[in-house]
Amino acid sequence: MALGDFGVVVSPNTVARLLHQMGYSLRVNHKKLSADLSPDRDDQFLYLGDLRQRFQRRGLPIISVDTKKRELVGNFKNPGSRWDLSPRLVNDHDFRSDSTGVAIPYGIYDLLANRGSVTVGVSHDTSAFAARAIAHWWRQEGSVRYPRSHQLLILSDTGGSNGARRRAWKTALQSQLADSLGLTLTVAHYPTGASKWNPIEHRLFSEISKNWAGEPLNSYQKILNFIRSTRTQTGLSVTAHLDRRQYPTGTEPTPEQLQSLRLKPHEVLPKWNYTISPNL
Repeated sequence: MALGDFGVVVSPNTVARLLHQMGYSLRVNHKKLSADLSPDRDDQFLYLGDLRQRFQRRGLPIISVDTKKRELVGNFKNPGSRWDLSPRLVNDHDFRSDSTGVAIPYGIYDLLANRGSVTVGVSHDTSAFAARAIAHWWRQEGSVRYPRSHQLLILSDTGGSNGARRRAWKTALQSQLADSLGLTLTVAHYPTGASKWNPIEHRLFSEISKNWAGEPLNSYQKILNFIRSTRTQTGLSVTAHLDRRQYPTGTEPTPEQLQSLRLKPHEVLPKWNYTISPNL
């Protein structure tokens, strides 16, 4: 437009060539800036690293947990591409009424063993659902892999069903893991806006997304099969199961549950770090 003001006519190709010569290129937005300016961010990362080292030196289990994006189950477009002779035809709109349900994948990534476990829920992403998924992992895998351990380090995000401020998350851990399984739980949360550093994101969830990229997730069995077939060159393997229980939303812990909570905040950033012990 500026050249046009001087009566100079140039083609779009010439403009593109000149921009390339000046170092310009077509670029997309990069999600690199964190909205969290908390002064405690760096201190929490240092403390997370210290906790991980302490547990790892003693051979104690460390798990990273989170909920993957909810998926509609049906003939819907799934981002990504696959080798095929022709395009897959899917619905032109993602209407919930056209689905057979929802899939809510809650993941547990075992850092020491490089193993993943995913519980696929069909109801809601609640704290009770999250705690039950971890308890199922411990009964089926964790207790077998770490038979002498009565301690567990849980790394999670600050929000969601396993959020640091959710009382239901803490009481669910108390009842379903600490009391029922006799585990002492050390819980450490990644700061707000730092969820991408949670190991499960780049070691498990990203690999599952790549494995089912471009495939319509039209049945629960197909979802489970793709999760179970996720592999990496570093030896990752994943188990998966379907949880058909209903988890109502909006429930709050009872006074009795809160009273039975044996939670001890850590001296370092107690809002994000605490230990839950069994009721003897």
